[in-house]
This record gives sequence, structure tokens and C-alpha cells, in this order.
Amino acid sequence: GDDMTTVNLEDIARTYDTARSAVRRRLVLCAGTGCIANGALKIRDALLEQGAAAGLDLVVELRAEDPTPHDGQVIGTGCQGFCQMGPLLSIEPEDYLYVRVGLDDVPEIISESLIAGRPVTRLFYQPSGGGAPCPSRDAIPFYARQRRTVLAGCGSLDPQSVAAYIHAGGYQGARRAFTALEPAEVCDLVEASGLRGRGGGGFPTGRKWRLTVPRPGVDSCVICNGDEGDPGAFMDRAIMEGNPHAVIEGMLIAARAVAARRGWVYVRAEYPLAVTRMRQAIAEARTIGVLGDDCFGSGLGFDLEIMEGAGAFVCGEETALIASIEGRRGMPMPKPPFPAQRGLFGAPTVINNVETLAAVPLVLRDGPQVLRDLGTENAAGTKTFALTGHVAHTGLIEVPFGTTLREIVDQIGGGVTDDEGRPSDQGFKAVQIGGPSGGCLTAAHADLPLDYDHLKAVGAMVGSGGLVVMNHTTCMVQVARFFMRFTQNESCGKCVLCREGTRQMLALLDDIIAGRGSEATLSLLEELGEAVSVGSLCGLGKTAANPVLSTLRHFRDEYLAHVVDQRCPAGVCAALCPPRIVAASCRGCTACIKACPVGAISGERRQAHVIDTEACIRCGACIPSCRFDAIVQGA
Repeated sequence: GDDMTTVNLEDIARTYDTARSAVRRRLVLCAGTGCIANGALKIRDALLEQGAAAGLDLVVELRAEDPTPHDGQVIGTGCQGFCQMGPLLSIEPEDYLYVRVGLDDVPEIISESLIAGRPVTRLFYQPSGGGAPCPSRDAIPFYARQRRTVLAGCGSLDPQSVAAYIHAGGYQGARRAFTALEPAEVCDLVEASGLRGRGGGGFPTGRKWRLTVPRPGVDSCVICNGDEGDPGAFMDRAIMEGNPHAVIEGMLIAARAVAARRGWVYVRAEYPLAVTRMRQAIAEARTIGVLGDDCFGSGLGFDLEIMEGAGAFVCGEETALIASIEGRRGMPMPKPPFPAQRGLFGAPTVINNVETLAAVPLVLRDGPQVLRDLGTENAAGTKTFALTGHVAHTGLIEVPFGTTLREIVDQIGGGVTDDEGRPSDQGFKAVQIGGPSGGCLTAAHADLPLDYDHLKAVGAMVGSGGLVVMNHTTCMVQVARFFMRFTQNESCGKCVLCREGTRQMLALLDDIIAGRGSEATLSLLEELGEAVSVGSLCGLGKTAANPVLSTLRHFRDEYLAHVVDQRCPAGVCAALCPPRIVAASCRGCTACIKACPVGAISGERRQAHVIDTEACIRCGACIPSCRFDAIVQGA
């Protein structure tokens, strides 16, 4: 019964606390995908090996039955967000944060921080504009401006330890849902919190659950949508890697709300670390009686399995995802019936994305006000964003809804950079938000609060949370083409307008880039984009034209320069940029002068030649004539 399970969670937390308090120091290493790629696991092995050689007793795992004192514990967490500065290493309890740690730094970390107790100041974060080094996480503007709630556990907990999750308050919300609340009460709490879907649609989560009405004799299903396919987005991956038990707990609470007994976590196979850690967490949750036939001793059962997707972007759409789990080709189905009435295997099904589910335990544990205190009236809580592109600090961030683009780019992101990564004083040209389904925001939107309603009003959307910052050397036609090519490749082909319309839009963009476009091309592009949006069945097709239509709206002058003036203002589209001679490489051999059909090149023998860009017809005849590779196309 209830007493036994109450003791169970509390016992696990107490035992873990005893073992943890016997450790003098914690070395918290970021072991998300990015830092692992940068050698984090080698650093962990070196710390253990060299620490032992120096006479230190360092452990990786805390064992409940072994509360003997240790000099330190080395743990690998999920992504800590500050990807640009990885690998990251925190030393607790001193609260030092070391950035860009390499294998060469390990001996000094051991001798100074672990033996002498002093900081290695050269490994502190150094602000790019000068100023004092930042010894701790809280001192770094990147972290100080954020409100990490859903991501809080990702950078501090060992994702491979269920005891660490329970010690931090984990599974209390799910236990409450199973042992003290009725399904309708669970829906009430989530609805009162104002939590809306974080996967892009923004539908109120509590209302979605309430609409999923169990049918007699049919078990409802819960699906976690981890099929994160947007270019530049990695929020869900980071949560599954860094705090898998939060996702499981969110699914348990959803299962209680809709009386489900079975759940599926749909993860793309390109996320091997997320798949591994989710599988391990599910096994741990079964072992302690959180998942299985008798969750928390309540007499109610719920179990989970992992389904690996093959990476089709369209499978992020609910009905296509259901078809994929059922073993059919991932193609959308017309709605209604909605999954809430008839979903997986014909059963009422609730589908939420990873970030939404990871926010649910906070509501059940701390009450609905925990989200209401953050964000805006119509968008409660926080949103994670993957910040990438021309910005000083790329990475994974979490901010309250209503935070402006200016705060994110300038304060958290550390400002816009040039193509070499140096600070740029020009500011950003555009920010693509919401991936291929989203739209472009410009400098005019810098003070726009980022939430569902404000973004919708300017033709963009929160989407899953990709934020790609672009500086003034970016060609917006090329950006539109990049996203159109992506959606064209990912279209399942079911709808003629999506299948053929995106192909034709891509061809028109190719024409513009190659200098074959006209003003009529722009009109046709807009007309086609509107038709694709109206005539497609699922979210992929309905939003496929968004990047094109929003760049046409905000950067029409740039499109006109391509088709009317036959030039690319950013100097990126080779066909629209006159060739130029690199003076340092030019030997003055006059071969290019002889090859030019319009006499646009001049210069003395053995002197650097120059091209008259007004007279040049961009035929390219001069390029192969030069034996010294001194003539290049474009800026």
C-alpha cells in the first residue's frame, strides 16, 4: 500500500543522501553529445586514473551499501547548455566552473583543485569584451539571464542514476497522481498551470488530456514524441540524454490522467545516446516499482517501450507517428478522428513532446503556480531554445516565455559574430525561429516578446525551439532555399500540392539564385506558397512555405536585387556576383585579358589586373584562363 511506497521513495533518497554526504567533492562533467564529441569521456577516465595515481579515492557511482568516505565522485551529466565552451567541468562544493577543459588540464586540476583546494583560474570563463574571469556558473551572463526549470536536472543530475533523480524530488508528482488523485484532478492541475504543448502547436496540455476519453474495454495509450527533426534543434535530445526520468515521470502522470496502461517513447534512431539512456532509465524505473503492473503500489499498471524512428521529419506529425509505430509507412491521416478519440491501434491516444512531458512533474510536485509565476498570461512557464548560427555563445538555453530576441541574442548569446566568429557591431540580419515550419524575424522584431501569440501575429511560430541567428553576410534567398530543400526532401508525397508544389518552389528559388528569375518568378513563388499552405493535409505541408513567404515579406528588396539588378547583395550567389582578381595571386600574364569577350579586364604586364564590374557580363570565361587561380567568383 501507500505507506510502503512512501517509505520506498524516501528511503532511496535518504540512502543516496548518506552516500553523497560521504563524498568530499563532486566533479560534474558535461557528458552531453557535444561534450562527448569533444573528449569529455577521455577527460573523465584521465581524472580517475591520474587521481588514483596521486593517491585520491575517486568514484563514479555512489553505492548505497558503501557509505565510506571518498575524496570525490566524478559524474557525467546531460548537456549543460554552454556548448560553445565545452567540455565543461564543475567542482563542488566550491562551485567552480571550468570551460574548454582538455586532457592537458587534468594534472593541474588534480594538484590544484582536488589536493590543494585552489581554483585553476585560467580555466574560468573569460568574457569576450574583457572584465574579470567568471569563477562560477551564476557569474556567467549566458547562465545568469536564463531560468532553467525543465533543464535544471540536465546539468546537475547523473542521468544514469534513478536514486539521484529521486533525491532531487523525482517521482513524487507521479506518486501523488497514482495514489492521491483522480484522473480529472490530474487534468485540472495541469490545466491550471497553463502548460501548453512545447512541440510547436501550443495546444493546452490539460485540455488535450481531458479530451482523451477512455473507452470501455479499450486501454488508452500515451506517446512521447521525441522525433525532433528540425535543422538546428536539439532540445528534446538533450532532455532525454540528461534527465530521462523526468520524461518517464511526465508519461506516468499523463497515463494516470487518461487511464492508460501502455506507453511508447518514439525517438529518432540518430539519437543513440538518448535511446541508450531512456532504455536504461525505463529498466531502473521497473526495478523500483515505478513502472510495471503495480505503479507505486496503487494497483494500477503502466509500462513503456522505446520505438526508434528512421528519421522521417513527417513522423513528427501525430498521425504519421502513429502509423510508424503501427508498422505502416509514416504518412499523415485526415483529422478527425483525432488521436484523442481514435489513435494508436484504434485506442484513445495522447501524444506530447519530450519538453512538455518533462515540465509536467514540476506541476504535480510543486503546484500549478510553479509555471504561472514565469512567462506570460497566455504562455506560462519557460521554453528551451537551441541557439545556433552567427552568435558568440551557441548552445541550449531556457528562458521564460515573453523574453525578447534582443535579450537572447545580445545578453545570453553574447552578441552577433562575423563569419570568423569575431564580434560584429552590425547586429543580426535575421533570426530563423521554429525551423522549416517557422519564419524569419528581423532586427525590427528585436523587442518582440517570444510567445505563441506574438510570433503568430508576425507570421512566425515558436515551433520546437530552434533559433538560428544570421549576420549581414547571409543571403536570405539561399536561406529560404535551404529550408525549402529540406521540406521538399521530407515530404511524404501523399498530397499533390505538397509533393509537387515544394518541388516547383525549389526550382523557382534555384532560378532566382542562378540569375534566371524575374519579378514574375516572385509572384509565382508567393502564389504557389499560399496554395501549398492551404492544400496540404499535415503540418509539414501547411508550413513548408513559411520560410519562403516570411523572407519574401521581410527581405523583398533582396529578392528584387536578385531578379531585377541581377546581383546578390550578400555576395553569396556565384552566378550573380562578378568574378574578381585576387591581387596577391595575379602574375599579370594577360591571359584573362585575351579571354574576356567584352574587354572588361585591364592591366599592365606583370602588374595585378582588375575587372570592370560594370562592363563584366559574368560569362566566366576568364576563370579557366588563369593558371594561377587568381580569379574567384563572388565576394
